[in-house]
Amino acid sequence: MNASQIEKNVTELVKNFTKEEFIFDLLQAYGISKTSITRLKKGDFNLSKVEGEVLYKSKMLFKEVTTGTLLNTIDELTKDVDSLKHNPRFVIVTDYKTLLAKDTRTGLTLDTPILEINKHFGFFLPWAGQEKYAQTNENFADRKASYQMAKLYDILVTENPNIYDDGGHNLNIFLSRLLFCFFAEDTDIFPIEGMFTDTLEQHTQKDGSDTHTFLDRLFKVLNTKDNTNEASHFKDFPYVNGGLFGSTIVSPKFNKEARKIIIECGDLDWSEINPDIFGSMIQAVVNPAYRSGLGMHYTSVPNIMKVIEPLFLNELYNQFEKYKGNDRKLRELIYRISKIKIFDPACGSGNFLIIAYKELRKLEIEIIKEINGVGQTDIFDGSQAKIHFTKDGHQIVSNAPQSKINFNGKQSEIWFTEIKLSQFYGIELDDFAHEMAILSLWLAEHQMNKVFVDELHDFGRAKPILPLKEAGHIKQGNATRIDWKTVCTIDLADEVYILGNPPYLGSRNQDKEQKDDMKFVFLKDYKSLDYVSCWFYIGAKYIQGFNAQLAFVSTNSICQGEQVALTWPRILDKTIEIGFAHSSFKWTNNAKGNAGVTVIILNLRNVSSNQKLIYINGLEKKANNINAYLLDSKDVYIKSNSNSISKFPKMNFGNMPADSGLLLFNSQEKDDFLKREVSAKKWMFELISADEFLNGKKRWCLWLEGIKDNELMSMPLVRERIKKLKEVRLNSSRPHLAEIPHLFAQITQPPNRDFILIPRHSSENRKYIPIGFFDSNKISHDSCLIIATNNIWLFGLLTSEMHMTWVRAIGGQLETRIRYSANLCYNTFPFPEISQKQKEQIELHVFEILEEREKHSSKTLAQLYDPDNMPKGLKEAHHQLDLAIERCYRLKPFESDTERLEYLFKEYEKMITKNTLLEKPQLRHKKKA
Repeated sequence: MNASQIEKNVTELVKNFTKEEFIFDLLQAYGISKTSITRLKKGDFNLSKVEGEVLYKSKMLFKEVTTGTLLNTIDELTKDVDSLKHNPRFVIVTDYKTLLAKDTRTGLTLDTPILEINKHFGFFLPWAGQEKYAQTNENFADRKASYQMAKLYDILVTENPNIYDDGGHNLNIFLSRLLFCFFAEDTDIFPIEGMFTDTLEQHTQKDGSDTHTFLDRLFKVLNTKDNTNEASHFKDFPYVNGGLFGSTIVSPKFNKEARKIIIECGDLDWSEINPDIFGSMIQAVVNPAYRSGLGMHYTSVPNIMKVIEPLFLNELYNQFEKYKGNDRKLRELIYRISKIKIFDPACGSGNFLIIAYKELRKLEIEIIKEINGVGQTDIFDGSQAKIHFTKDGHQIVSNAPQSKINFNGKQSEIWFTEIKLSQFYGIELDDFAHEMAILSLWLAEHQMNKVFVDELHDFGRAKPILPLKEAGHIKQGNATRIDWKTVCTIDLADEVYILGNPPYLGSRNQDKEQKDDMKFVFLKDYKSLDYVSCWFYIGAKYIQGFNAQLAFVSTNSICQGEQVALTWPRILDKTIEIGFAHSSFKWTNNAKGNAGVTVIILNLRNVSSNQKLIYINGLEKKANNINAYLLDSKDVYIKSNSNSISKFPKMNFGNMPADSGLLLFNSQEKDDFLKREVSAKKWMFELISADEFLNGKKRWCLWLEGIKDNELMSMPLVRERIKKLKEVRLNSSRPHLAEIPHLFAQITQPPNRDFILIPRHSSENRKYIPIGFFDSNKISHDSCLIIATNNIWLFGLLTSEMHMTWVRAIGGQLETRIRYSANLCYNTFPFPEISQKQKEQIELHVFEILEEREKHSSKTLAQLYDPDNMPKGLKEAHHQLDLAIERCYRLKPFESDTERLEYLFKEYEKMITKNTLLEKPQLRHKKKA
């Protein structure tokens, strides 16, 4: 359950507040199952027998109190060993006027009027499996370390001019080893705190001249099982192995400043480093393009959760809730989790893999907590090793099922994690990011082992991290050229989830190598596709017929405009469908230099009867089918059309100057020019571009179409501009335009015709794209589209909510801004034939809209159509027009944009089918002839 739905649920709870049901309604608002709540009410799950108390294992301890005793009561409860032995996440007390709560894990508290609890719904989100990550996204240690490493990197590159002779691979491994040593000395991996930094400081020269030889020796020691013959200061360093120190490299040479930075880095607390952000930030160290804002490309945890929760995590938590109270089923769930494969075929420094790993470890902890409190004696016969205590305190290690042993009056079972790094797979093109992914997974494992032990207290044990085991299967290479099944093998018994944030790159931004990748993947018809389409296409082939799904982040362009018909028929078929999708949103993060891009998240799966979900602005919506436009509708592909299927008049681009500013003037420039060239007034026209139209500005142009030679000869200043423009065009990519240096490069406006004008781009916040109607004395700019017509009713149709809904769904977008396309938005729009009376009725509503605009003539159209400030009269005039347009389709008003789109898609199908049938006899007739 997502946060928006929970907020809605808690708000509903406040509206229908009852003392008797409050705590049960609160739990249900966060997704606790009705079955569990029923058993809690009956007392099966209530571990407290005190009147007015509810103790729900691992969830909460709730107590009703009298006014004035809240503080004392919560203080007593949070110190009471018997109350906390069942690990309630929250202790809650209330007199039904005020509510006090304490998070026993984080120590955070809540004090609020009970009827304002919806304002603080985020406090209890851990009940829904959503931890508070905000504190860790802005970790000082991460940022401080990354800046120090950036300084070190710059010095090493300067001191070692040949450092990139091998492409930087040697340096990448060196930095990975250095980072591991910093982390190891602060997290008990090395036996003595600070031993790496202290040993280096004590046994190297201050000028840094021998630092590289010291590190070479140390790295060899860390890859040696028996160091008894080493110098005394090396003997205590442990055997690390795991591949990190396996190969022989030559450390770069240091100077005094570089050695000093190493020692300063050692003074940082590396135990607080977050592997999920740290890898990305250190990657920025070796990538100058990111250096201005270290971490700006880091994918934040809340965004990653938007991918992994609906992909697999929500379903696993649902199983957890369902199986509570059933020891055998819970053990089977752990076994299932231990076999899941997570695969990121564009893994970067491993952010998605690390968060997926952490979340599975957290879920495993919650399941073990539940099992240790159930009290059943049957043990699932999986591969998991169990350690049990005998009565005299000795341990028994066994893989066989056996009963738990009573020790000191209670049943005890020692657990080791079943989740292994070898379940995680990745492909990464960049060598350093590849090394960072491997290292970061090791760091994440060590940190989660500590959480495992801390959370499970006497029941949790962590196997020694050293020697290092394999840190996932991370392969360095090009994911568009590698057979994914050779990286992450898959068979019918596997459960595989593919996820990540592949490179986007529109067709115009791809270099030759990426174009070659596209050709390799698609063979033909690939030149207009986004680069990210490779990952969706390869991924769909990978999961086909297996127990596997994928969910990738992508720019929203892949589900808009021409991209839809070019991309998705290759992917979606009778076997592959979209299971869930997040519609367009800003992909932002909390790092310095925050760089947001507008994206969608899209899941592909084998065709299934399971529920499909669309997330819009954080709200979850159930869908019967999700098409490539991310709409709950049939799999219809709207293809670009050169003519209107509804027989509308032709829509063209406005006129294109391509004049380097030589034919264009602002108002002051126009007045100054006409004072010096009076006869040019006849040829000076107002130019309407999108910017002028929307923001009430004025611009002018020399419009010399039809001018005679003698008229031109009488205007020396005009001739001078034409001469300069000819030179500009001769040196441009279109030198043929020099043949008409006095004219706009492209003239589309019919002479002496009024026209409707539509800006090609408009803010996504507007309900309506502002549209204009102009006479033939105005010249349109190519930032607009125009229809040469006197049909006022068509103006009404194009500015209606019905048409706007179509444009938002079908037209392409720049970021989230609406991009209007003649061939995609206008020519494909389905509209029925209507009577003259209906046209006249629509025209009346158009005149009302124009009159309302005139009432506010001091405001620009951008101001008038600002949704927060739109005048009531204008809003109502548009509403009445909307109803009139909708009555052209059917008498019953539409209740939502979804309903409008579903209807329009059906109408589109009908019209395309009808037009196709009308064309077929003509083709047959031509054949006979």
